[in-house]
Amino acid sequence: MTLLIIVLMAMITFLSRYLFIHPSLPLKLSDRVGVFLSYSAPTVLTAIWVPIIFIRDEQLSLSVNNPYLLAGVIAIFCAYRFKSIYLTLGISCCIFMLAKFFF
Repeated sequence: MTLLIIVLMAMITFLSRYLFIHPSLPLKLSDRVGVFLSYSAPTVLTAIWVPIIFIRDEQLSLSVNNPYLLAGVIAIFCAYRFKSIYLTLGISCCIFMLAKFFF
């Protein structure tokens, strides 16, 4: 029963994506819907990272002792300054590890 549910959910997910991707299908989205959907990725990513950075022990943590917040702020500045994903990732991960070690 569980395997059947997994297979059915996989088929539904595949077909819902396939309808929008396959070029020969007559289903096309309007420009307005396309603009609306362009906000979905930043919205989902924000919903993922905000609780990770700002919430510690089910409370809002805006202190300097929060290594996630410190590394996040450093990552924002590095991304703006260097415009390099790898450099931003490397610097922010090092800052996070150092902050985790010292705090």
